[in-house]
Amino acid sequence: MGVSLLTAFALMLIIEGILPFVAPAAWRETFLRLATLADGQIRFVGLTSMLTGIVLLFIFN
Repeated sequence: MGVSLLTAFALMLIIEGILPFVAPAAWRETFLRLATLADGQIRFVGLTSMLTGIVLLFIFN
């Protein structure tokens, strides 16, 4: 369990780091746009992301 969790965390860091490395201007613009969203919109994005992750976990396990 511990190794799987660390592997998942490492993969998350790699994936999260791709856009700032490849296209820093686009990454910055994305975060500027996110900062202007209302709290409800940000929560919806977070909920959608979590649910997508859960569905993918069930599909691939």
